[in-house]
Amino acid sequence: MTRKSYIAFAYASGISLLALASGTAHADEAETAAPPVAGAAAAASGITDIVVTAERREVSLQDAPLSVSAVTSDQLEAANINDITGLNGTVPGLVVARSGGGERIISIRGIGSETPENTNTQPGVSYHIDGVYIFNSIAASAAFIDVAQVEVLRGPQGTLFGQGSTGGTINVVSIEPTTDETTGYVKAGIGNYNYKEGSAALNVPLSDTLAVRGAFQFTKHDGYAYATEVPGFEKYDLDDEDNTGWRLGAKWSPTSNFSITLNTIQYNSETNGPAQKNILDPEPDPRVLTQDYPGRSVVKTQFYSGVMRYETPFAVIKSITGYQKLHSEQAWDADGLDSDLFYDLTFSPLTYGGSTYDHVPLWEADTESWSQEVNLTSNHGGPLSWVVGGVYLHSKNSQYINEYRGSDDQILRPVLPLDTPWNDPAVGIITYAELSSIKRELYAFYAQGTYELTPELKVTAGARYNHDKASGMFDSASGGASSQTSGAFLQPSSTGSRKTDAWTGKVALEYQFSPDNMLYASWTRGFKPGGINSASSACGGAYCIFGWEDSIKPTYKDETVDSFEIGTKNRFLGDTLQLNASGFLYNYKNMQFLEEDPVLYGEGISNAPKARVYGIEVEGIWAPTDGLRFDASLSWLEGEFTSHYLALDPAAATSAQNTAGYPDWLFWNNFYAASVARDAARADIKGNRVPKLPRWQGNIAATWNGKVGPGELTGRAQLIYRGKYQYRLFNDGAIDLTPSYTQVNLMAKYEPEGTNTDITLRVINLFDKNGINSRFSDPYGSAQVMDTYIPPRQVIVSFGYKF
Repeated sequence: MTRKSYIAFAYASGISLLALASGTAHADEAETAAPPVAGAAAAASGITDIVVTAERREVSLQDAPLSVSAVTSDQLEAANINDITGLNGTVPGLVVARSGGGERIISIRGIGSETPENTNTQPGVSYHIDGVYIFNSIAASAAFIDVAQVEVLRGPQGTLFGQGSTGGTINVVSIEPTTDETTGYVKAGIGNYNYKEGSAALNVPLSDTLAVRGAFQFTKHDGYAYATEVPGFEKYDLDDEDNTGWRLGAKWSPTSNFSITLNTIQYNSETNGPAQKNILDPEPDPRVLTQDYPGRSVVKTQFYSGVMRYETPFAVIKSITGYQKLHSEQAWDADGLDSDLFYDLTFSPLTYGGSTYDHVPLWEADTESWSQEVNLTSNHGGPLSWVVGGVYLHSKNSQYINEYRGSDDQILRPVLPLDTPWNDPAVGIITYAELSSIKRELYAFYAQGTYELTPELKVTAGARYNHDKASGMFDSASGGASSQTSGAFLQPSSTGSRKTDAWTGKVALEYQFSPDNMLYASWTRGFKPGGINSASSACGGAYCIFGWEDSIKPTYKDETVDSFEIGTKNRFLGDTLQLNASGFLYNYKNMQFLEEDPVLYGEGISNAPKARVYGIEVEGIWAPTDGLRFDASLSWLEGEFTSHYLALDPAAATSAQNTAGYPDWLFWNNFYAASVARDAARADIKGNRVPKLPRWQGNIAATWNGKVGPGELTGRAQLIYRGKYQYRLFNDGAIDLTPSYTQVNLMAKYEPEGTNTDITLRVINLFDKNGINSRFSDPYGSAQVMDTYIPPRQVIVSFGYKF
């Protein structure tokens, strides 16, 4: 089928779905007409509404004219989802891929971040906690603590959420303190792999106007995998977990129209890090890794927020203040093999030698950020509703990196202290070191209004002005050479600055066929700011040295997405059947991605000029009886690059320079010729598939609830399918292709009557599938390709008490 045929099929299918939904809506109205009392009874026994904050106001999910999903706390618990990675397969079009160190690469409909291990860039899917933007992608690995629901908005959010939302937005909603009554819960669980979990929460009204809520949780288990060649360890655990988190919130409502909510979340995780298995590892067991370096992962986050809400007859005024700190230390085996295997892999007949290790003993990141938003939402009747607001964000992200590669047996080399002198012999051994700090300052103003042309037809229009400025300091030591002649071996100098001004917006039409059936169509523009390539701006690449235009430039361009979407939201059969569907087409420009430079160690961010992405998504709920419910979702996605661009793959560049006789230890003696050889390895990406875009993805779950003996039993079975996808835009054969997987989860919960207690059995990955969560191709160092796996079968028994 040709590309045009695919597009025609996608939109024909989408229009057919919409026509079917609208026609069925009218038929359903005629067949189920009943007195108001009967209709209310049917609604009470059917599907309940979920309220989301999709458009900066509380609105029913079914009334929001955009693609949005909500995963409730009960669904999170049933599938043992305790961080963002667990959402894979549960939301249409969403892919959460584990990357190097503690990163999580979040993509929706193929749009996310193609700049792994580069925390100075903005994500393509913005991540929020209680409406506060989270700046660093590593912080997304923090556990969900005392969560009410997780909202996923699919598609560009160009007006109300702005930059960093070219792919969509995720908002984690915490449970608020309430003055209604004293409530709480305690839960504890155990499982295989020495699994232990515990959580507790307590809500206390201190007066009629003031309440506090505190929550605590921890999760701990042994590694799901282990390395066999780490000195001093027979089995070095990987994919282990040891995290704790707590949350404290307070809400003060001195009057019925004014409230202040304060919240803090503290999270700490210290583990041996993820199991990243080299695809060349000869050990067939995916949970056994032939590695010789002891990985380590430390993530500490501090989150503070304050929300002030004042309701007037004219508008609801809201102020959202956020402050965040992140400290991360990551260390891993960058070659993913032991000394003998890596030596054989890198052996060159030109020098009769090779490397025995490539290790990253430290990738340290520290982020501090502050944000302030103020918005006004209309609070009066009439045909016009609106929201206006402004937001200011400021962040500073610092990094210190050490990497060693060598042919000796010193595989456990220590991290160089920051004050290491420039002429210290240890500097001559290091492969790469970086000390950098990037500051981002941005502000935006937005306005969006919805006008009722008729009681059934509404038009929405909005615009946002975005201003972004980046500046920083950078220095690096590459190939064992420091640019300094005195003092410390790294002394950052200015990268200069870059600023961007951009307009984004939205126009939509919404037609309400009946109170339960709606059709919408929209155009939205999303925007992600460009930035500074630190190494290139310091004149370390071929663009500055040789004037080669195709090389990494000092700055990279803004990324934009124009989205065209049609969708429908429906309830049928007396609120027992819900069916939502959408079809979309994206024109994607200047996708930011990590590319190699012809000069060794000159990696940076480039822009892929144009791509087209399109697809169909369907979500449904059927509750045929009071105790039985089915949930399902399905997405079909296509996308390819539509313009020519000669991109340089790190692996291809390394292969070309080695073939030409210039391995990295001889590169600097043949600087120009080696750079020419690397540059000749470029390949045209036109026609390549957009990365992180599974053609098929979906899930189906059945839940039964009923009285069994002296209590209530709830059973749930879930099937998740995530299709294969290209991990990078290079589409390098089997290397970049992340395989598909299927996962089955089971849950049974029993609540004895009158005891406020429950016992829950969860079986995650019932058939113990070795599904690959992500295929990670390291853009740095020796450019090895690693697989990370979903957790193996987990059997967990937990006990709970609530009051």
